[in-house]
Amino acid sequence: MKTTIQELDEKTIITLIGSLDTAAAMEADATLKPITESINKDVVFECKELEYIASSGLRILLDVLKKTKAKGKTVTLRNVNDDIKNVFQITGFINLFEFE
Repeated sequence: MKTTIQELDEKTIITLIGSLDTAAAMEADATLKPITESINKDVVFECKELEYIASSGLRILLDVLKKTKAKGKTVTLRNVNDDIKNVFQITGFINLFEFE
């Protein structure tokens, strides 16, 4: 799993590459912690190269969503493949996030 963060003027772009499984979730959580502690922009998760997401990965995204919404900002998931979108559908998370 690889996570990169790019700060743009109005958005924070977080690119997720690989599998966001239980093993990778701890590392991703540590990488995202500075972002979630000082959110001041809309957040976009670029998921074009995200191959798999486990429940621990969903928890991380939900944590970012809660903290972002509390600051009046939005979270968008971009380029989500059908398999991962199906996970969001089954878990009911599909209605919590915005998708592009």
